[in-house]
Amino acid sequence: MPGIEAASLRRGNIVFIDGKFFMVIDNQHIKLGRGGANSKLKLKSLETGLITEKTFGSDTVIEKPEVEIKEMNVIYIDQDNVGIMDNETYEQYEIQKKLLGDTLLYLKEGVNVIGYIHKGNIITILPPDFVELEVVDTDPGLRGDTVSGGSKPAKLETGLTIQVPLFVQIGDKVKVDTRDNRYVERVK
Repeated sequence: MPGIEAASLRRGNIVFIDGKFFMVIDNQHIKLGRGGANSKLKLKSLETGLITEKTFGSDTVIEKPEVEIKEMNVIYIDQDNVGIMDNETYEQYEIQKKLLGDTLLYLKEGVNVIGYIHKGNIITILPPDFVELEVVDTDPGLRGDTVSGGSKPAKLETGLTIQVPLFVQIGDKVKVDTRDNRYVERVK
C-alpha cells in the first residue's frame, strides 16, 4: 500500500493503521517548542464506528490504501443492510448497517451518497452535506415562548433528533446539515 505523511492527511482520507481502516475526521498540526511537529489525528474506525485520537510525528508515513470514491444512490434499507448503487455503472453493493454508525441517521431511499470502495468491496459511505427529512414527532411549540431560545426538539423520519424553530410542525420537511446535526431551513 502506498503511504502518505501524517501532516498531509485531510478530512475524508482513508488510512490503514494497525491492520484496520480508519477515516480521517480531523488533523491538527501541533508545533512543539524545539522539537519537531506532530499531527494529532481524529480517526473514525470503519469497522466499529468509534472515534479515536492518535498522534504521529508530522513526517511519519501512514499507509493509505487505494480507494475508489464514487457517487452512489441508496436503493434500499432493510433489517441488517443498506443497498447502494453506483450512479454510473449501476453496479450494486451492500453494506452492513452496523458499520455505518450515525451515518444511518441521514439515509433514506433515493439519497445520493459518496461510496468508498477498496478491492471491489464497499468499506464505508458518507451522506451528503445536506439532507431533507420529514418531522415525525415534535411538541406544538407556543407562540412567544423564547425562554428556551426559540427552539424545540424534533424527531425526524430516520430516528434523528435535532433542535428546530418553534414554527416547525409534524409533517414538515426540514433541511439538515449532516456535518453538525444542525437545522438549516424548512423545505417548501
